[in-house]
Amino acid sequence: MPRFSVIVPAFRVQAYLHACLDSVLAQSFKDYEIVVVDDCSPDACGPIADEYARRDPRVTALHLPRNIGLGPARNAGMGRATGDYLIFLDGDDTLLPDALQTIADRIDATGEPDVLMYDYARTYWTGRSVRNVLAAHLDEAGPERFRLTDRPELLQLLMVVWNKAYRRAFVEAEGFTFPPGYYEDTPWTYPVLMSADSIAVLDAVCVSYRQRRRGNILSTTSEKHFDVFDQYDRVFAFIDSRPELALWRPVMFRRMLDHFSALFASRDRLPPHSRAAFFRRATASCRRYRTPGAPVPRRALLRHGLLRLGARRTYQALSGAQRLSGRLRRGAAAVRRAVRGAALRAHYRIQLRLPLRPRDAVFATRGGSGYAGSPAAIEAKVRELVPGVRTAWICRPLDAHTVPTGTRHLAPGTFAHGAALARSAYLVNDGPFDRGLVKRRGQILLQTHEGTPLRTVGTDLLDRPAAARGTDFDELLRSVDTWDFSLSANPHSTLVRERAYPSAYTTLEYGSPRNDVYHRTGPAEVARLRQTLGIPQGATALLYAPVPRDYRRVQRPPLDLERLVRVLGPQFVVLARAPRPAGPGGGHRAPHPRIIDVSAHRSVETTALASDALITDYASLMFDYVNLDRPVVLHLDDIEAYEAARGTYFDITAFPPGIVARSQDELFDIFGTDHWRGSRSAQLRAAFRARFCPYDDGYAAERVVRRVFLGETDGLPLPVPSAARRTPAALPAQDGAGAAAVGG
Repeated sequence: MPRFSVIVPAFRVQAYLHACLDSVLAQSFKDYEIVVVDDCSPDACGPIADEYARRDPRVTALHLPRNIGLGPARNAGMGRATGDYLIFLDGDDTLLPDALQTIADRIDATGEPDVLMYDYARTYWTGRSVRNVLAAHLDEAGPERFRLTDRPELLQLLMVVWNKAYRRAFVEAEGFTFPPGYYEDTPWTYPVLMSADSIAVLDAVCVSYRQRRRGNILSTTSEKHFDVFDQYDRVFAFIDSRPELALWRPVMFRRMLDHFSALFASRDRLPPHSRAAFFRRATASCRRYRTPGAPVPRRALLRHGLLRLGARRTYQALSGAQRLSGRLRRGAAAVRRAVRGAALRAHYRIQLRLPLRPRDAVFATRGGSGYAGSPAAIEAKVRELVPGVRTAWICRPLDAHTVPTGTRHLAPGTFAHGAALARSAYLVNDGPFDRGLVKRRGQILLQTHEGTPLRTVGTDLLDRPAAARGTDFDELLRSVDTWDFSLSANPHSTLVRERAYPSAYTTLEYGSPRNDVYHRTGPAEVARLRQTLGIPQGATALLYAPVPRDYRRVQRPPLDLERLVRVLGPQFVVLARAPRPAGPGGGHRAPHPRIIDVSAHRSVETTALASDALITDYASLMFDYVNLDRPVVLHLDDIEAYEAARGTYFDITAFPPGIVARSQDELFDIFGTDHWRGSRSAQLRAAFRARFCPYDDGYAAERVVRRVFLGETDGLPLPVPSAARRTPAALPAQDGAGAAAVGG
């Protein structure tokens, strides 16, 4: 008997059915069966189902003799199901990678509940994915198993069948089936949740809910939307048949009114000639099932009252007035934004005509984030070495607290921001400044970049559209032409960037200022950082820092960190610095006690200093981290796909900074055998450091400031000691496992 029966009804989804079935067959969890129900589809759904059934014995193709609709088709699939749990997946939706494993783990952890609710993300035809906005209701804190009365807020989630796993024995014992017609999920999900003795939640995105541009059944204009009345009749009949469920009647009444109101307000569902009849049916249902007691938001009180009274014309007039008011508010906001934008542009043009301020310097990092990176290291050194300078940092107001005392904070999009860009003599950034920046004669712009490039950058992305993602290369080159200086950490970076960013700037091959901290931090400060991050005394801390995948719409961590800490044992903790997800895979999970999320930490240098070793894949952090002379392990399970989509400047497997793992299991073996910190790891690290960190000695920022801000050229660059004579930041002496964490 399989663990899961995945039931896939198929009708007019031939363009999506392959992706749907592939998403199940590609799951890492293999104990399942798939029942594809061809609802007498007039397209190729039937042959597609047969093709998959021939290829994989876990797939069953069930062909119905006539079209019976989505609900009865699911019933037919349940009749063939043999799994412990039922999972329903519409033929145009997909499971996310590892979804079944995640669901199975949660079912086991919660003692096999009757129903497990999990999350989804809407995936639009443009490729954009957005997680369910009510995901907070799936918080796993609190009792692992409960009844609906303990967490009634779960009814606010989308009441569909496919965001839950159902214990088949529970479904069969209760005799649950789907009715015919539209909105067949309604008389299934409400009774199931009200009846379940045990419910559990999973705070993770498991389903990609496709939002088709055209062809979604519930978005079509049809009188079949009147089926909603029959479906609520079934819900209330179920409640009336079970006296113990009477407490849910007020809640269902409120939910019904909300549903009717939403349908009537939709402009594309009801044919114009049937709207009056729909309103009359809604009023009749409201009077029949009226049960006060459930709280109603103030904004909905009048709408619900008019619906119960049958005051359709008043209801329509009120709705029309609300829509008009909304348009007027949005229009007024647009006008205000346009006026403010015009005023800012005019202010900037005026400032461009005023004299430069020769002692002013503006600093920023890509995206206007907080005080960090090479610009921050240079800014601090400017205040130390250049008398009379006035520095300012551009960042969002929420990051203003990171800016040091004595440095002015500038919020993007303000008049002060525009004046500073127009009149400051020095502009320093590791990314582009504003698109409308006008480089003035006498201004000096220093581009520090974000790190040593392994991945393809700049104009080298011209033939890689998946990685370029709509990059405006004309704007890119216009920005490059404003650079006076381009900072380079090593000869490799110099050669790459002078080709990828062609212009007449001067390259300063001085090292990376953001790496100075790795050579100027003592063990006491490292100990304080470890304590601040919550690293237990004596533990070995592994910093995990992967990069986003350009070829994936949904970003999920490539490594199962919970399994990693289980394999490594209690002496290890993981500092997880995962990239911000661009898609629904950014689902938050309940934290593991030995996984410390440092994704929001503004300084990657701080987390690097606090760690004993680095696990990464293609991140430029590896080029910086070797300054610490601590082990690096690369997890490259998708290198072929990554290189095909993004491209790399050299084969990282042929010249790595440490041991390379080509799979998750291989990574576990590397740590289980201590290979990660052995002599081979040290040899690879030393060779990598010699090639990519020739100037990193703790004085890169000083070299930059003396050249750019003080105009010194004699004696620059400053002498750089050999790698053997440099002293990177040391870990504090510890008792236990951490003391030997970086041996070799």
